[in-house]
Amino acid sequence: HVCHVSTKGSVDYIRRMKAAGIHVTAETCPQYFTLTEEEIEKQGAMAKVNPPLRTAEDAAALIEGLANGTIDAIVTDHAPHTDWEKDREFELAPFGMTGLETSLSLVLTNLVRAGVIDYGRMIQAMAVAPREILRQEPVKIEAGSVADLTVIDPEAAWTVEVGDFYSKANNSGFIGAELTGRATDVYVGGYATMEDGKIVE
Repeated sequence: HVCHVSTKGSVDYIRRMKAAGIHVTAETCPQYFTLTEEEIEKQGAMAKVNPPLRTAEDAAALIEGLANGTIDAIVTDHAPHTDWEKDREFELAPFGMTGLETSLSLVLTNLVRAGVIDYGRMIQAMAVAPREILRQEPVKIEAGSVADLTVIDPEAAWTVEVGDFYSKANNSGFIGAELTGRATDVYVGGYATMEDGKIVE
């Protein structure tokens, strides 16, 4: 079973299940451990996600669960939407936010630089565990292996801005956030998809 967790109660439930020897894996997204329900009043539909944003206590429980291994994976739940889709009544606007381009930086800024987890735990949660859960072959850095690599600059400081996304969507709950750390080069299936911070077409 794979569970998506966003509350303190769900973290506690997963912890109890694992302690009882039940095979279960859990994932969460950066918005759930960096944003709270207060953002809904500030940002409206831009902060409308499913499950919804919760309290600061819930966010803290998710961070603890990531640190101690209760939560196995960090995923993006990438859900891009056009401006017009999000710029309407809250009830009619779709759930979700774009997450691919901020995920790594949010983890580096809020977890690694904050001393909550180290780089090894970050790689486990973002790259190794998701492949294990999906029963995919592990990525290896050795001769003869196909390159599936992300090279990062952990000191790159940047501000999330509208129009700065390679995605066609700007529906991020992190517009204006000052982050540290960013991918510079990406290789997928042996081919470069990003070099020196630029998408390879």
